[in-house]
Amino acid sequence: MHSKVFSAAIIGVDAYPVEVEVDVSFGLVNFYIVGLPDTAIKESSKRIQTALKNSGIRLPAKRITVNLAPADLKKEGTLFDLPIAIGILLAAEYLELNPLFLQETIFFGELSLDGGIRGIKGALAIAYDAHKLKKKRIILPQVNAAEAALIKDLEIIGVNTIAELISYLRTEIAIEPATYSLPNLLKKHHFKSSLDFAQVRGQQQAKRALQIAAAGRHHILFIGPPGSGKTMLAKRLPTIMPPLSFKEMLETSKIYSISGKLMNKRLKVKRPFRNPHHTISQAGLVGGGSYPHPGEISLAHNGILFLDELTEFKRDTLEVLRQPMENKTVCIARAQYTISFPSSFLLVAAFNPCPCGFWGDKKRHCSCSPNQINRYLDKLSGPLLDRIDLQINVQSVEYTTIKGEKRDDYSSEQMYINVQKAFNKQHERFKSSALCNSTMTSDMIEQYCVLTPAAETILKKAFDVLYLSMRGYHKLLKIARTIADIEDKDIIDVPHIQEALMYRCLDQTLERGKR
Repeated sequence: MHSKVFSAAIIGVDAYPVEVEVDVSFGLVNFYIVGLPDTAIKESSKRIQTALKNSGIRLPAKRITVNLAPADLKKEGTLFDLPIAIGILLAAEYLELNPLFLQETIFFGELSLDGGIRGIKGALAIAYDAHKLKKKRIILPQVNAAEAALIKDLEIIGVNTIAELISYLRTEIAIEPATYSLPNLLKKHHFKSSLDFAQVRGQQQAKRALQIAAAGRHHILFIGPPGSGKTMLAKRLPTIMPPLSFKEMLETSKIYSISGKLMNKRLKVKRPFRNPHHTISQAGLVGGGSYPHPGEISLAHNGILFLDELTEFKRDTLEVLRQPMENKTVCIARAQYTISFPSSFLLVAAFNPCPCGFWGDKKRHCSCSPNQINRYLDKLSGPLLDRIDLQINVQSVEYTTIKGEKRDDYSSEQMYINVQKAFNKQHERFKSSALCNSTMTSDMIEQYCVLTPAAETILKKAFDVLYLSMRGYHKLLKIARTIADIEDKDIIDVPHIQEALMYRCLDQTLERGKR
């Protein structure tokens, strides 16, 4: 007897249809699984047999052949346990289901030996593409039902055991489809965090730069001695970031679902803040593996990627950031296919100016030789620095500043008001929350970055004196546009260009340090 059940495989962040074909026939008793399965899928025969036995179902002593079609698509993971089990029960005539019901339904889930159904990675990604696959219903583990229920107009049936599912399919019991209400979850809680910029004394320029970075999604780099507050500043950036739109929540949650980081959580409602250690590998940063999985830059999608001690990262690891920073996606090529992961992140980087950390510090003397400083800074290439919009020199804080009167001019709440104001102007300008000043094309820059004659004169001088590349020139205009947006100005004026220039001079300082 032959049966066919529908499931899905995840390649990158997209779901692809998989037909689970099962044939139960007379012959030498055996259990075959074909169709490019990985080891976890090949081992599923033992899990399925034991799970069914412990659920009171004994498989017939016949030859069972399972084909996962299309056969040239690599499959991985344990999500095919459930559809294979249902396919066997149909082929053995233990179950009988309406062909239309089967045609409209996707099954997936991992079986435990006692007949329970465990959660799997990527439930949200499959549910997100279910309509594209022309499916109306998903039967999946109960633990994954909440995340899948985020997708509208899709019937989500969550089950805990194979016995419960069989009873449901036989209409012996009813299972209410999972539903999900967003209003309570989508309330904005921007200032509930225990972190606040008001806790950081001094560093007014660095706070201002972070405000600009948050408003226009500009990459930012801090350089300064140990203890000057670089890490403290970076960790407070999420408190002033604009809220995620529902579309951005789904995009981010899909990546976390694929990575297995969304279990028992329904949705990623806050912007991610990823802080990988400097010993991370290329594959860990950009993603990879024989079956490619998202790396840190994709886990930071729509959020912040904080690279502390930037010069301690391997140079070749840092260089792989260049393409994702520009294109907002990372492509991982394999022999038979290429996978793209989204990686629209805001980079925040920090490092000390030299091995001892005190080159250029006002308080302590640097003990490093010029050769040591050169080797230290050589890990940062010119093209990488050119892609970082804001470059800030952070100095040590004076005692009088620490003990001075506390000011709330740069509290997170006050900074967020200006960030939201600039974000709203960009939304009106581009008619999309996906576009911001840092993502403007050259045509958009010509259209929206209108300068006064005096500002144009200053920009021309800066282009020649600072030896700006075309990318650097465009980034300067984008930063000036964001500064003007914060001040609610439509035309870029002299103060906007002058302030933007302050944040684009550090690469020249580094060059002088190397010499």
